[in-house]
Amino acid sequence: MSAKKIITVFGATGAQGGGLVRAIATDSNSEFAVRAATRDPNSEKAKALAALGAEVVYSDLGDAASVHKALEGAYGAFFVTFYWAHYSPDQEKAEAELFAKAAKEAGIKHAIWSTLEDTRELVPLHDDRMPTLMEKYKVPHFDAKGESNQRFIDAGVPTTFLHASFYWDNFIYFGAGPKKGEDGKLALTLPIGDAKMAGIAAEDIGKCAYGIFKQGQEYIGKYVGVAGEHLSGNQMADALSKALGEPVVYNKIPAAVYRSFGFPGAEDLGNMFQIYDEFEEQMNELRDVKVSKQLNPQLQNFEQWLAQHARQIPL
Repeated sequence: MSAKKIITVFGATGAQGGGLVRAIATDSNSEFAVRAATRDPNSEKAKALAALGAEVVYSDLGDAASVHKALEGAYGAFFVTFYWAHYSPDQEKAEAELFAKAAKEAGIKHAIWSTLEDTRELVPLHDDRMPTLMEKYKVPHFDAKGESNQRFIDAGVPTTFLHASFYWDNFIYFGAGPKKGEDGKLALTLPIGDAKMAGIAAEDIGKCAYGIFKQGQEYIGKYVGVAGEHLSGNQMADALSKALGEPVVYNKIPAAVYRSFGFPGAEDLGNMFQIYDEFEEQMNELRDVKVSKQLNPQLQNFEQWLAQHARQIPL
């Protein structure tokens, strides 16, 4: 057995968890060993993590025993849920409860729960500036995570509450990037008004989480937001223009128009962007670039991320 302290990482083949697994596995001087928990240990992504030296184990959130088993003997754990696989806040809350109970039972000394704001604390359900969704939420994929913070607190799990930012990788994988209009020009369409929105390279979230584990006790009980840069729609469009070698304009639209686009999750995301717009100061104050850089000295800004990834953005 390794003398190193084991960190179990759930969502190990995903954006956040994968970044953390790679950060630990590629640090030859790390005090930690990494255990990558995944539904499919035979996937190409899982095999790539194993090749880096990660211990890859089976774990499925629909199989509680496998979650408990993945935590056996671990010092720390990184917990993340993926709302977009099922669009169910109730399922997300149930998964968080399973994580909290399993962490408590395993005696985890330091958990990181990848969470987000409960936006109902900013915009109550009766506030009609944005629609209430599923009768109980304003931004379901935020609110379910924020509500679940209490599960870890009630279970007595020593936890850091990590708040991610908008992934710039969404421009590649989730259709959020610039699109050509009828005039043939590229436009970045977002309902964030003139606000600056916190953004980050997905890989850097995991690296920041690693920084939190390295700091240890100092971050237990803390709410930590990570960001690579705070940028307005115009600033993102300008950076994209330079990186892509053709003009990109910022198409500033109302949140209500974005909500009407009709793709799965459009209302949820429309409300989310409206929160980033109307509560710019609160959202960005938590997502501190300076703190993120201390946790992850290799932190990228948007221009640096684009230098590596602009060609992957489908136009």
